[in-house]
Amino acid sequence: MRQFSLLAAFGLVACSQPAPVESTHTGIDAADRVFSGGPIYTADDDCEQVELVAVREGMIVFAGNEADLPDGLIGETTDRIDLEGAAMYPGFTDSHVHVLGLGARERLLNLEGTDSIEDLQARVAEAAEDLPEGAVLQGRGWIETHWPEDRFPNRLDLDAAAPDIAVFLVRADGHALVANSRALERAGINAESVAPEGGDILRDEDGEPTGMLIDTAMDPVTALGGSFTGEDRANVYLEGAWSAARYGWTGGHDMSVPWADVAMIHELAEELPLRVYISANPDGLAPLAQDGYVVSDNRRVIARAVKLYMDGALGSRGAALLEPYSDDPGNSGLMLSQEDETLSAMVTALQNGVQLNIHAIGDRGNQLLLDWVEDALTAVPAEARALPQHRWRDEHTQIVDPADIPRFSELGVIPSMQPSHAIGDLFFAPDRLGPDRLDGAYAWRNLIDSGVVIAGGSDAPVERGDPRIEFYAAVARRALDGTQTGEWRPDQAVTRGEALRMFTAWPAYASFREDELGRIAEGLRADFTVFSDDIMTIPEAEILAVEPVMTVIDGEIVWQAE
Repeated sequence: MRQFSLLAAFGLVACSQPAPVESTHTGIDAADRVFSGGPIYTADDDCEQVELVAVREGMIVFAGNEADLPDGLIGETTDRIDLEGAAMYPGFTDSHVHVLGLGARERLLNLEGTDSIEDLQARVAEAAEDLPEGAVLQGRGWIETHWPEDRFPNRLDLDAAAPDIAVFLVRADGHALVANSRALERAGINAESVAPEGGDILRDEDGEPTGMLIDTAMDPVTALGGSFTGEDRANVYLEGAWSAARYGWTGGHDMSVPWADVAMIHELAEELPLRVYISANPDGLAPLAQDGYVVSDNRRVIARAVKLYMDGALGSRGAALLEPYSDDPGNSGLMLSQEDETLSAMVTALQNGVQLNIHAIGDRGNQLLLDWVEDALTAVPAEARALPQHRWRDEHTQIVDPADIPRFSELGVIPSMQPSHAIGDLFFAPDRLGPDRLDGAYAWRNLIDSGVVIAGGSDAPVERGDPRIEFYAAVARRALDGTQTGEWRPDQAVTRGEALRMFTAWPAYASFREDELGRIAEGLRADFTVFSDDIMTIPEAEILAVEPVMTVIDGEIVWQAE
């Protein structure tokens, strides 16, 4: 069962004839704004490229060749935007992002690019230098897989850098942290502590906590840091939205949002430079099921989905695997969900039209997700479901048993994947998984060929959140420095036409908005992303060097490069 037309995704189809001109073009007001002067890609199967796009009142009223422009559509008041050779696309949507986390990234100790434990210690020592005794220093963004020490950091490493304050540093994937001795003491974690269900406390050979906490075991320590509140929280959220807009994103599917934040985000709708589609925490299921969706008047904010978790992350060995980790034979990962509880949520969601977007990374996590979806669909027959298509999503879909790949199409489950995860994880995934399980790792090509669409995203702030990196990773399947080996399964790369749809048309489908977003076509909302060069034709390596030029939402330029 194909969920979306894929016919044009494998190559570009130029318009051989102008799009039909509706009678509404004649005898009416001129367009508010017209875009032309560069290649314009539509992600529309009927017409892959056009010369000119006209917008009125936030909607596309013409997309075609300039020679076919209806008389009167460009008037004295029309703002004519010359792209000056830059390339325009349907608005890019990050299908998996944490907007508040983007804003918080610059307010916490940012550990992106840390290249060793020694570097980590130096950054912590510098940040702690002026903090009073009793303070809490929190940071995020480190990943140890390239470090010369070839190990996780531990509490003693942090004690040496900052012994007098509590320090905890969250790994880039958000599924593990390292804490110093002061933080562990304040959180009540010691040799007698028992790891909670769905979490782990790593220990040294004497049974003492090393400072590394996995998934649910992190909670007592992260509570030390508190959270942004009130007006400050709203400002952090806006900062995150602006961070995304400056990269060229016009939309973001915001994941794991506390239900209490939905009202705040709704109130920000008129200020947001980003179209936000909310997947709430599980506490959002009951209000969504009982009261329906939350939709702002300008449709800039929509909440109609809930985020659940099956397992942990691969890097911290928390992803649930069918067989033990190759580099940790006693460990098969962590399950974060219980079958009865999850099936109950699934039944409620089907009966009330709530979309479920479910984190699954390991092959066991993904297999059980598909099993439980199948059970839920059996329990709730089609006539008892609120929607004809549930469009539930598998967030990450990183490691899949190849035998399970056809089941996504059969069960109507949409893989939601982040290409940058592959080009980062494939440096260490062979160690975690061994050679055979790589056949189902980040298997974009096989999934698309099985008949599903892929909603592409970044998982920022886990990753940088740059659409250029995500597009490059999808089509090149190489590291940013060009690294690629046979273990990386180069044949799983996608075409540029498919990559464009992964960030435009397919996210629109994955959020029930394909009739208003995701393509440049008459009658759709005028959301556009403009880059300095044509990512559909330039050499792969040059994709990383293009610059965001303009971000357009509802026909308004919300951000423009100086």
